[in-house]
Amino acid sequence: MPTFSYTALSASGERITGMLSAASEQAVLAELESRRMTPVSVNPARERSTRRGRVSARKLGESYVQIGDLLHAGVPLMRSLRLLAGRKSQPRIASVYRDLADAVSEGGELAESMARRSDVFPRIHIAMVKAGEKGGFLEGVFTRLGGFVLSQAELRGRVVGSMIYPVLLVLFGVIILGVVFGVFVPMFKPVFERMTTLPLPTRLVLGTSDLVAGYGPYTLGVLALAGVGAWRLSKRADVRRKATEFVTFMPVGGPLVRALAGARFCRLLGTMLENGVPMLQAMAISKEAAGNVLMEEAIDRAIEAVRAGEQLAPPLAASGLFADDIVEMISVGESANNLEKVLLSVAETIEKRIDRLLGIVVRLIEPLMLMAIAGVVVVVALGLLLPMTQIGVEG
Repeated sequence: MPTFSYTALSASGERITGMLSAASEQAVLAELESRRMTPVSVNPARERSTRRGRVSARKLGESYVQIGDLLHAGVPLMRSLRLLAGRKSQPRIASVYRDLADAVSEGGELAESMARRSDVFPRIHIAMVKAGEKGGFLEGVFTRLGGFVLSQAELRGRVVGSMIYPVLLVLFGVIILGVVFGVFVPMFKPVFERMTTLPLPTRLVLGTSDLVAGYGPYTLGVLALAGVGAWRLSKRADVRRKATEFVTFMPVGGPLVRALAGARFCRLLGTMLENGVPMLQAMAISKEAAGNVLMEEAIDRAIEAVRAGEQLAPPLAASGLFADDIVEMISVGESANNLEKVLLSVAETIEKRIDRLLGIVVRLIEPLMLMAIAGVVVVVALGLLLPMTQIGVEG
């Protein structure tokens, strides 16, 4: 819906400027008249900067903390936005806050202005800022929101950092096997062409070598098509659910996946409740940001339970995504009427477990990958040596 800027006179003759979203200029005029205001001018709002660009979560979280500190020091909101908009060291985020400052200066609300930059501000941030504006505690919202975003960025950084070594190990193994099947094995192929029968390991090794060395581009094309097909299948709800079930409950990585989903949900919900967002609205937003189909279904069941006057803990326990002690803590928090604090404490507890689980997973991946590479090398060695023994026997 388009946005219009207006200038109008109140019943007392005071000149008022602001912004309204409406279907047309006539709709804006009707809205102003319903408010007993006399329109002076109504114009389409000028377009904000449409420059799109990724703003890192860490930079965004730091900007929230800075706004919270400025507001705590008594700096007005408009001045705080202008200060962030003038930071030349971070031109991308400065451009975002310049848009916000311009919109707020024209009478718009901060949350509505953030909603126009949905490429930067997630829905959860907008909901929390809106609650802070309505409740008059915007300073606390930005401080807590900054802490939340920074903690999530820190957790994401730890996960990514812990997975760098396993990924490099996989790439190194693929390169080694590519050289073996693409360069080393073809050198032995003329030796085996004179033989009428070859052992099964040899046929497997030579067949794989043909795929890599003789039909490499076609093999890559088939693999690319298979990847595209798998990606398109993953968009189907039934396939995505099956894949999520497998990943969530698999023996090695499953506990880590469940811990990540649980920590994200608890921190999201706890932060929103602490900032005055109503329970059902906070749970609905947490569902959208969960990133796990099973978690979304569990939250759906929990929303229905809470709407019916029941507790949050039982549906979460039935999902199997939370450990028994975590569910018990949530249940105690509900009974003591301090659920938001308990949820944040639970998130910290789960994140500590994530650190331990990451260490275990990384330590397991290394020997498993080495064993897999060694197994392929053994198969290649058998495939090349078994025919040699037959040649020796025949000779």
